[in-house]
Amino acid sequence: MKRIALFFALALLAAPLASRAQSPSPFSNLAYLEASPEGGAGQAASPVKGAPAFVKPFSRIALSGGFSLMGINLQAATNLNRYLNARVTGNVFNYTASNISTNGFNVDAKLNFATAGASLDFYPFPSHGFRLSPGVLFHNTNAASATFTAQGGTSFTLDNYTYYASTTNPVQGIGSFGLHAQNPAFTITTGWGNIIPRKGGHLSFPFELGVALIGSPTVNVALNSGQVCNAQGQYCVDVATDQDVQTNLQAQVAKYKNDLDPLKTYPIISFGMAYSFRVR
Repeated sequence: MKRIALFFALALLAAPLASRAQSPSPFSNLAYLEASPEGGAGQAASPVKGAPAFVKPFSRIALSGGFSLMGINLQAATNLNRYLNARVTGNVFNYTASNISTNGFNVDAKLNFATAGASLDFYPFPSHGFRLSPGVLFHNTNAASATFTAQGGTSFTLDNYTYYASTTNPVQGIGSFGLHAQNPAFTITTGWGNIIPRKGGHLSFPFELGVALIGSPTVNVALNSGQVCNAQGQYCVDVATDQDVQTNLQAQVAKYKNDLDPLKTYPIISFGMAYSFRVR
């Protein structure tokens, strides 16, 4: 919560400065005054056609819902000036699968995704939807876990060594996979579609593309019980205590980590629908 407060405090400070920079005088976006033909007092004329409308900071709010690679995507934003929006984002997705049978293994798996972040959206061309958005992912618990049992006689490989699960004492184990080593994490995205349209209107359909620098994924696998044997079902050893099995298991986990290391720059892709409205 302290990070959110700091983020919006900086946004509050930036808003009036950016507003002054974009307008040479406080009357640049108001109606021009012109003298009456009779030489009387001036009267308000219509604004110049095509002139950008002045947008007061925090005068509009937008809410958005959609989908992303991190799950169901929810967003809220407010305008700071013509060029900047402040935006908070949340993603959530939970899935549980039981009794999955694959390659001789019975697997129970859980996927738990939950993230929250904030960003500053910069629109270099306010009348168009293109933007650049630096931000921070200040909450991230994206992870997956599984328990598994190898059916008797099932073969599996650990660091190029092939083992066969015992038919009388099958192998059981657990595994976990985390995508939150760096927390909080820096994000940078680009996209199209202003969640608070500068041309008026309420609906928009924002699209976002970028990355979150979440750090290298964590991978853990443990073989808790059971025995492995040779191809003939002989010379069985306990997976939890045999040193060779445990050494090969750790070497295999290291390979998994290396294969998944590119996910330290986790892709952000989202799309949805937004509705904006005036609050003052």
